[in-house]
This record gives sequence, structure tokens and C-alpha cells, in this order.
Amino acid sequence: MTSQKRDLHGVILVDKPAGMTSNRVLQQIKHHLRARKAGHTGALDPLATGVLPICLGEATKFSQFLLDADKAYETRAALGVRTDTADADGQVTEQAPVPPIAAEQVTSLLQSQFTGPVEQVPPRYSALKHAGQPLYKLAREGKPVPVKRRQVTLYESRLLDQGDNWLDLYLRCSKGTYVRSFVEDLAVALGTVAHVSRLRRLAHGRFGITDCTPLVDLLETPPESLITQLLPVDTCVAELPHCSLDEAQYKRVRHGNPVPLGPEYEPGQVRIFFDDLFLGLGEISTQGELKSRRLVNTDLLE
Repeated sequence: MTSQKRDLHGVILVDKPAGMTSNRVLQQIKHHLRARKAGHTGALDPLATGVLPICLGEATKFSQFLLDADKAYETRAALGVRTDTADADGQVTEQAPVPPIAAEQVTSLLQSQFTGPVEQVPPRYSALKHAGQPLYKLAREGKPVPVKRRQVTLYESRLLDQGDNWLDLYLRCSKGTYVRSFVEDLAVALGTVAHVSRLRRLAHGRFGITDCTPLVDLLETPPESLITQLLPVDTCVAELPHCSLDEAQYKRVRHGNPVPLGPEYEPGQVRIFFDDLFLGLGEISTQGELKSRRLVNTDLLE
């Protein structure tokens, strides 16, 4: 088998296993397919499992749209113990008694304080950057970690189940939400401390866990067979309207020139096509003029 890299383009939806970094998952897929270029669309912590879209080749140009997408999770909050990373992979930093907690109390708190716009302090151990350095790297080096509060949106939060020292929770939220911070803040509101002991991403944008394939199964699939199952390059932006161009318009777009379409077109971002060939993204002005915003290398896709 040759080790030569090849240009592959499309999206793979992985059900990430626990105990592995998102980058490790990415590298295993990339190596299995001998893909020249690949990227993921938002890291999951090593402890976490679930939906992890992997973009290959020209699809990486549109991964930001999934980075900005809403997410949904199931998580277990282990009550009475705080860790430095806010999850089970960290070192214990505090223990506290767990008061009696009624389901009604949790539900009331979730509805009153943990639904809608909320402010969070991201964990010290996170991939956010300060002066070009990830916060987790500064934290590991024992350096001061400047973490600022920021606003996120919790669209839905509810209690799924509970025990004497744990809560199982569902959370549907905006980009930038940290489930670890959500769990810690909820515990404080309940009069104790907590950390995440289990986390599963159930949805990432329009992709759900049932759309994904476990990593082990993907790696056991022959590469040539797996390549035929790649989702289209425009998968990450499939919710945007479709705009078809004729040959003359196609040539103008490829040369970076605007294309007059007419006022009957709705203003906003669109996916541009010539026949069945995806060209990239464009934006239609209020005057009905299309300008390209991010184009693919069609020579690679044809």
C-alpha cells in the first residue's frame, strides 16, 4: 500500500470515543484515508464522546460554520467534588457536603437561572487563547490564567435523572458554552461543588448522534469504501439557500467578478452551483448582485 497523500474532499461524522483527544481522532482518520488535508469543527475534551464532524480537503474552508453552530449534550454532574479541570480527568481541589436535593429544586433552578442568556467563566483548562497561548498550557505551567466572563445562550436545560451524589442533565446551547462551567455553576446554586464525570455531545448543528459512526467502525472500513461514503463538500453550509449559475455567470464568479442576478433574489449568503458542481459561498446584495465570498478549488472537485 502506497503512503502517498491524496486530495480527498468531504465530511465524515465521527462518534468520538472517550479517552482520546479530538486531534487524535482527526489524525487517525487522516492517516487511514491518506488524506492530504483535514480538520475538525470544534474539539471535544478527551473525556467526552459523541458528534465530531471531520472535514477533508476543500470542506475545511467551511468548518467555521459548524464551529459557530449550536450544540446539545448529555452530562453527569458528580456532586461534592471539585477538580482543577472541572472534569474527572483533573485533580481534586475541593470537597463539600451534598445537601438533600429535590428534583423540583433542580428543575426550578434550571428554568430560572440556567435558561436563556447567561454569563459563564470558561474553565482555566480550556483551548481559549491568551497572547497566543492556550489557557490549558498556561494553567499546566502554573502561570496566571486570565479568564473573562462571557455571555452564552442556554436554549434548554433539564434534569434527566439523579442519585444521592450525581445529576444527569441535558443541555442545548449556543457556541462557546462550556458544559464544565455550567455544571460547576449549577452545583454552587445548589449549595455544593461538582465536576463533569461524563459528557456526550448529542448534536452539532444539524447533525445528530444517529448520523455518526463510531471511530472504531470507520477505521475498520476499507479506505476506498469509506471514501465513497464522504458527505458533500457543502455539508457544513447545507442550510444556506442554493443559487444556480449559467456558464457565463460561472466564468464571472471564477474570476472574482460580481454577477447581477436581479431583485427577485433574497439578499444574504448562498451556496453557489454550476450544474451540480459546488463553487463555494457568495452573498447577494439588496440590489440583487452576487459576490463570491469563499470559493472552492473546482479543479480539485471536477
